[in-house]
Amino acid sequence: MDRQVENRQAETGRENGRAKVRADSGSEADCQSGHLMCRTPLWGAAGSISCGYFAWISFAHIARNDYVWPHDPWTVATYIVWILLLGALAVDTRCLRERAFFGILEINFLIGCGLTLWHNIPPAYIRTARTGTGALWAVAALMSLTTLAGAGGGGKLTKGRPAGRRHSQ
Repeated sequence: MDRQVENRQAETGRENGRAKVRADSGSEADCQSGHLMCRTPLWGAAGSISCGYFAWISFAHIARNDYVWPHDPWTVATYIVWILLLGALAVDTRCLRERAFFGILEINFLIGCGLTLWHNIPPAYIRTARTGTGALWAVAALMSLTTLAGAGGGGKLTKGRPAGRRHSQ
């Protein structure tokens, strides 16, 4: 097994902004480094549908005058797991569109975790939070749609600044 790993020393090269990895076996694997969601439209569509659903749920709570927020330990643990996961995803990607999407979700989950930890929160604050998080879910749904364009270079980060195609106004 170790000998197989040693024999598979990879050569890397760039072609049209995409990394080509060639193993000693002669097969080539094509990968797009830096893009998590832009690789396939499925992720952008799934993110948009999911965030749209959560926006609808958030505004449905307001319409029903439901201002109860859960305060159990499992909800806190779930929020913390999502916060860590989204932080890792935001750091892992080099795509500006994906970083914005993950950043919006990160803010939303930080708000939710804060409200879960605040046990005697007034109902007026919960109403404001539900409105704000519903708006963030809606913005995240729209932001997720921007990843449907693919990894064409429109949102790539280079040395901290966006690079790629310039869009005329």
